[in-house]
Amino acid sequence: MGQVSLLDEQERTRASLMERRVADLLEGYRPLPGVYDEMMGADGKPRAHWKELLDWMAALGPETLGHSFQAADRHLRDSGVFYRVYDDKAGSERAWPMSHVPLVIDSTEWAELKTGVIQRARLAEALLKDVYGKAELVADGVLPAAVIAGSPEFLRPLVDVEPSGGRHLRVYAVDVGRGPRGRWWVLSDRTQAPSGAGYALENRLALSRALPQVYRSLNVERLASFFQAFRNELARLNSRAEARVCLLTPGPLNETYFEHAYLARYLGFLLVEGEDLTVRDGAVYVRTVSGLRRVDVLWRRLDADFADPLELRGASWLGVPGLVQSIREGSVVVANALGAGVVESRALMGFMPALSRHILGEDLMLPNVATWWCGQERERDVVLSEFDRLVIAPAFGAQVPGMPDRAVVLGSSLSPEQRADLVGRIEQRGIDFVGQEAVKLSTMPVWHDGKLEPRPFILRLFVVATGDDDWIVMPGGFCRVSDDRDARAVSLQTSARVADVWVLGDEPVVETSLLPKNENVRIRRTIGTLPSRAADNLFWLGRYLERCEATLRLVRALLARAVETVGDGDVVDGLLDMLVSSGALSESDGDEHDSHVRIATMVITDDSAHGAMPALTRSARFSAGVIRDRLAPDAFQVVTDLASQFAALRGKRLPASDAFDEVRRALRQIAAFSGLASENMNRLIGWRFLELGRRIERAIATARFMRRFSGTPLRQSALDLMLELGDSQITYRSRYVMTTSREPVLDLLVLDDNNPRSVAFQVVRINTDLATLPSAIVDGRPSAPVRLARRALADIQTIRAEEVTPEILDRLIEDLQDLSEAISVRFFTHRAVSRRGRSLAAEDLA
Repeated sequence: MGQVSLLDEQERTRASLMERRVADLLEGYRPLPGVYDEMMGADGKPRAHWKELLDWMAALGPETLGHSFQAADRHLRDSGVFYRVYDDKAGSERAWPMSHVPLVIDSTEWAELKTGVIQRARLAEALLKDVYGKAELVADGVLPAAVIAGSPEFLRPLVDVEPSGGRHLRVYAVDVGRGPRGRWWVLSDRTQAPSGAGYALENRLALSRALPQVYRSLNVERLASFFQAFRNELARLNSRAEARVCLLTPGPLNETYFEHAYLARYLGFLLVEGEDLTVRDGAVYVRTVSGLRRVDVLWRRLDADFADPLELRGASWLGVPGLVQSIREGSVVVANALGAGVVESRALMGFMPALSRHILGEDLMLPNVATWWCGQERERDVVLSEFDRLVIAPAFGAQVPGMPDRAVVLGSSLSPEQRADLVGRIEQRGIDFVGQEAVKLSTMPVWHDGKLEPRPFILRLFVVATGDDDWIVMPGGFCRVSDDRDARAVSLQTSARVADVWVLGDEPVVETSLLPKNENVRIRRTIGTLPSRAADNLFWLGRYLERCEATLRLVRALLARAVETVGDGDVVDGLLDMLVSSGALSESDGDEHDSHVRIATMVITDDSAHGAMPALTRSARFSAGVIRDRLAPDAFQVVTDLASQFAALRGKRLPASDAFDEVRRALRQIAAFSGLASENMNRLIGWRFLELGRRIERAIATARFMRRFSGTPLRQSALDLMLELGDSQITYRSRYVMTTSREPVLDLLVLDDNNPRSVAFQVVRINTDLATLPSAIVDGRPSAPVRLARRALADIQTIRAEEVTPEILDRLIEDLQDLSEAISVRFFTHRAVSRRGRSLAAEDLA
């Protein structure tokens, strides 16, 4: 008995110690008055389903927790997770703002949320079927016609067009918030192209790796089964074995482009932009380096009115001409269907309860926030009489002309002048406005400065359609947490963080994965289709990085000679001329009587010159961003770091020593990328285009170096400079124990195919890579790029060093430029005429 009592006493001591630690953790946590708090009950104690998480956090302690949360941030940073904020003309990338404490939902409450979300998805699908079908809801007086026709998302060309596959919605999302009494309210429906599911997955990966024991012990429901069901459904709709499932993105400037690239890679879909696609005979095809390939399913992530410039928004450069006609003919499944965004209008929210009873014969399980559409006289009178306590918002779209700075405003927050103006607009054209109840959002804990604090949040839930009438809800969601304690709207475009959502299971969770089981893996040695746009960006990424290296070598050589007390003026002038001709300096900069050190540093700090380092590295970063789904994270990070280095130097005045350090650092970064590309990338088509870009640019740069500095009269300093720029000093000294001489230098840097820096070496590699590309030979005849590469190789192999003249180097540079253009025409743009205006033979485009 004594031993049992001792064990009981030890257990009570441990429990008491844990209670004190939890109390310390919660010290200072004060829920906001009149607001429901997710973690703390009305009795001031943690809710039951939060207790185990709090016990773990208390057991780990603030220091360990801090390190774990830093590990989560590091994972997100290393993975390149970002979002774009439109705070300037182009938008800027921001690090992913993760809130490290998850939102915890117990199984009972989740079951109610899940049922309510599925009901709402069914209602949205039925509504869309009527709106684009028989329009009985308007005919029967259930809906005013203006609620539908007034929405810019109502697309008249899609009326009476039955979507292929039978559904308008494949993905549905809903934003919910909890009111002061603890009830969940729907704040908005998302049917256009719902975003956030990919970010939710990345949040889960980051947090589960940072807190693996906590994650496993709480029986958190996994997300993989949700994505698996969605992938399987789209694969089922892909009717032809040779066809593709594509994710259609607006492009890298979109605020959620990272998510598009991430989901395409995770689900095995092909990431495409509008310019990658073409419609032929009513069918959709993707342009690839191997020719046109059929597309049966498009997961759309751009707004519908941008999808087809022929029948929708004529000014769109993002869409696919003819896409609407291919949908009419039933040759492509678009998820979600064009026009589905009509459900998102706030004007429609006021009618949703009645629509649910009329269409489904059920009351809404997840009610709306109370909404009055001012297009009806009685509702408009309600809004005007209760103006100061309501939120005023656009009925359709994100903004209404004449609204204050924000799209959504609290009536009581307006000045008398603003109030009078807005009231006048509502009275004049009420159809454009709604009034909504101002909801006080519930709060959840965030980790701030080593302690927990309450913050308001909005939860986005996702559901996907499977089979004929089945829906699957993601067991979790995308949670946005405000940095403002009194926030009534939460947006990543202002100031907010994101949190993982943990749905707790009653039993240990079964592990699921999108990876095939071992016995079902089919051996493959290819990675699928390479779109022309991806190949183009790989090609130019290689060119930009090589151009960066050539420019840096010129700057380094100029700095070295500028700090010498005695130098060769002709060589320095030649370096300046090359920087001017490459666009790294404006001509006026090169002519200034400023020090050569100052001029050299301008190349790495001047943001206005298109050939200077800030612009070159920014271009490289952009090309890498477009193909981030095809680059290893380490390789992408190197390019990002390189661009960040010179972005930080813009406009600075650097002494020579600092400029040297920056140049050396950048050259090491470029060498690191070359090593990653050489050792970590499979030798498939994508790698070939990256290599072709690098080899062509290096060959052109080396030929230009030789053209500028190998003329007569030739000085020793010029020969030494050529070896320096060609990074071949050691090779030359090991072969020739003598003073540098013109013919040996020309042979080493132009004709020696064993020297990896020579023109000949690049041309040999170009021929090798071209021979592996699709359709290099057509009907037994070499394509235009192959012919040009072979001619350049023959010229180099049949000339001697003493015969190399400036004219021959000029012709070689011209041939390499023609080769680059021919590669672009054949594999990227598929034009019949090059940018230089030269006609191309029909067989070259076959």
